[in-house]
Amino acid sequence: MSVVKINVLTVPPAMRETLEARFAGRAGMVEKADGFEWFELLRPLEGTDTYLVYTRWRSEEDFQQWQSSMAFSEGHRAAGAQTAPPAHGHPGGVPSGAPAGAPAGAPGGHGGPAASGATLWSFEVVQSAAPAAG
Repeated sequence: MSVVKINVLTVPPAMRETLEARFAGRAGMVEKADGFEWFELLRPLEGTDTYLVYTRWRSEEDFQQWQSSMAFSEGHRAAGAQTAPPAHGHPGGVPSGAPAGAPAGAPGGHGGPAASGATLWSFEVVQSAAPAAG
């Protein structure tokens, strides 16, 4: 079964637009990675300043290969040239290993981290469902 990687980002309200712009402008190379299945950036609606960056991979090995690939490195390096790179070379200061393949820098002239904290969660998909046909 697939594996899910979720980056949990603490984003102050003043930095939400910056974080979202960085993900909107990301290199997009992750979509071409072998084993990549899904990406979503989830914005909190109420009561929290936590964003979730959800990616789904065919296997842990596919995620690890992406993380160590030239495409991963090049995507971050190219994006980082746009502005001063934030901590760890990821949007919002996401730690190395961020599954989304998002850029270091972003449009809008904001350098530095958009998030004040980040954690990577890993899960194996045990069950899943899709809408019934019909």
